[in-house]
Formats: sequence, structure tokens, C-alpha cells
Amino acid sequence: MLSQTKTALCAAITAAASILAGCNAAQSSPATANDPPQVGVVTVHRQAVPLVTELPGRTSAYLVAQVRARVDGIVLKRDFKEGSSVGLNQRLYQIDPAPYIATLDSARAAEDKAQAALASATSLAERYKILLPGNGVSKQDYDNAVAAEGQAQADLEAARAAVETATIQLRYTDVTSPIAGTSGVSAVTPGAYVQASAATLMTTVQQIDPIYVDVNESSVEGLQLRRDIASGRLKVNGPDRAKVTLFLEDGTPYPLTGTLQFTDITVDPNTGSVTVRAVFPNPDHVLLPGMFVRARIEQGVNTEAILVPQQAVTHSPSGQATALVVGPDNKVVLRSLQTTRTSGNSWVVQDGLSDGERVIVAGVQKVQPGMVVRASESSTQNRIAATSVAALEP
Repeated sequence: MLSQTKTALCAAITAAASILAGCNAAQSSPATANDPPQVGVVTVHRQAVPLVTELPGRTSAYLVAQVRARVDGIVLKRDFKEGSSVGLNQRLYQIDPAPYIATLDSARAAEDKAQAALASATSLAERYKILLPGNGVSKQDYDNAVAAEGQAQADLEAARAAVETATIQLRYTDVTSPIAGTSGVSAVTPGAYVQASAATLMTTVQQIDPIYVDVNESSVEGLQLRRDIASGRLKVNGPDRAKVTLFLEDGTPYPLTGTLQFTDITVDPNTGSVTVRAVFPNPDHVLLPGMFVRARIEQGVNTEAILVPQQAVTHSPSGQATALVVGPDNKVVLRSLQTTRTSGNSWVVQDGLSDGERVIVAGVQKVQPGMVVRASESSTQNRIAATSVAALEP
């Protein structure tokens, strides 16, 4: 009997507790529903952001010299090893010089003969000049002597020019390298006949330290770059001194930094791009002409940019970038943004936000413009600041 009484009492207590809990839940539910939704925000600030463009490109030799025959003749020997380094004016081939030596000797003999004829004509003209006042010779004879002297002088000049020509032709039998660089494959062997009229290609010498990297940049990006410089938004590093880093075909970074050489002023009508050329040191010849690479060009620093995480920016069907901002009254406001490019995991915003505003990065899906929210700072802020500082470090 006592056991039944205890059981009934416990059941009554349990029922009362359930009813009380239900009442408390009923009273607290309206309060929870009325609480503003919580969102994560990032407080944005204007900061210096490097203007970096990554473009594909190819390497090309700094200097290229096609070594060609400048006289006719038989190649007697080759004085270099294919693929080796050659110096400026180093002899690469020797063409049979015998015919040119003979031509030079003949020209020198003709010069000596012309020199003797000039001496004789000059002596005769001077003698006739002395005899002319005493009527020792006629005026016609004197005039003829002076003319003969002038002709002898002209013959001597022609003979000297022939000697110079023969000397040059003989010098061309030693085929030298016009630049210092690396030799290519030899197109001729000893015993081959080469011709100046055909400009026979003998070999190619290329200088690849330093080396060029040619990339193509969109004309639209080039136009925006010039506008930013003109407006003062963008401070370049100096004339032709923008930093360039390189990534090889396998994705590995090239250890040495290059500099921007120039930007072409002509837009390719087929691709709508302009050529940008950078120059890189290449002491170990890691870069070879014709290699495919990716160049990252730091064209300057935008000191008035605002970085916004990519997850906070959405685009309309027309392509307009927008973001939700928490105002001073904790109400959500929709902002239209003018974005230029990305920097790491953030958009670079040029217009649409003010310094110190709070941009929603978490909980975007559960809020609408005009709603009141509870904002808490997101850890994304620290990552943005760290990314910006790291990008500015050399």
C-alpha cells in the first residue's frame, strides 16, 4: 500500500515538472525569435596593395647573331666547339685566304705604280711651271702637265681604295663572332663552299645572360594602369623598374628577380594585347630561348585600395559586384562595389566602401538589406592584413 502511494506521488511530481517546463518554454520562445541574427564582419581599411599581374610568356635571347659568309671560298677549318661559349671577335671559321692574299698583293703593286706615276707627273708640272714665264714651254703643255698630275693623284686614290677593299676581303676570310655568347649548331663543315652573294649561314651565336621574357598584357588592363597612374592612385616603382618574378614550366619559381624593360605601344589587332618585355639575369643558363614561363609583374602599389574577402562579394547577372555592410545603427545596407582585380583571397575594391566600414563575411544568407543584426568581428580580418603585409615585403 505504501509502495503504491509513493509511485502515485512520483508520477504527480513528474507531471507538474513537465507542465512547468512547457510554460517556461512557451514564455522564452518569443524572446528567442525576436533576437537579431548574428553575422561575422570584417572592418575594412584603405591600405597599400601591390598591383600584380600574372601573365604567360616565352623567353628569347638577349642578343642573336647569325654568322654568315661575307666572301666566297672553301672553309678550311672550324675553330669552336658547338654549344660552347665564344668571345667577342673570336674566330669561328677560316675560309681559304690564298686568292685574297694574291688580290691584296696586286692592289698594293698597283698602288706603288700609281704613287710613282704621281711623283713623275708632279715633277713635270713643277718644271713646266718654272719654264712657263720665260716661254720655255707653251701654256698648253703646262696645262696638260697639271691635268696629268691630277689624273695621277686620282689613280693613286683609286689604288689605295683597291688596297683597302682587298684588305677587308682578306679579313673576312677569318669568320669571327660579332657578340659574346653561346654558339649553336654549325651549318657548314671544313671543305664546304660558301658564298657571299648567297649569305651562307654558318652558325648562330646567342647571348642568354641576361635573357628576355616577352609576355602579352590585355590592352584593357594597360589602359586601367595608365589611368591609375595619371590620377595618382597608383605609384609605380620607377621608370622601367617594376619587379618581375618568374615561374618555370614545371611550376617552380625562378630564384632571380627581373625588371620590366618596356611596354609596347602597339596593340595586336588579332589578340587585343600589347607586348611587355622583362629582362632577367641568367648566369647558370637555366632559362633557354623559347621556354614557356609565367611572369608575375608588380607594376606598382595602389595606396588607396580596400581588400574585401571574396566570400563577402557577390555579382549580379549583369556582373555588378555587391556586398552587405553593417551600418552604425546595426542595420544591413547593400553596397555596389567597383572591383579591379584580386589579391590573394580578396577583391581589390576601388570604390563603394569607406574606411572603417563593416562588411559581412559570415551569415550573408540569413540577412536582408534593412535588417538589424548583431555583428562580431571575424578572424578573416587578421588574414587580410597578413596577406597585404606579406605582399609588400621584398
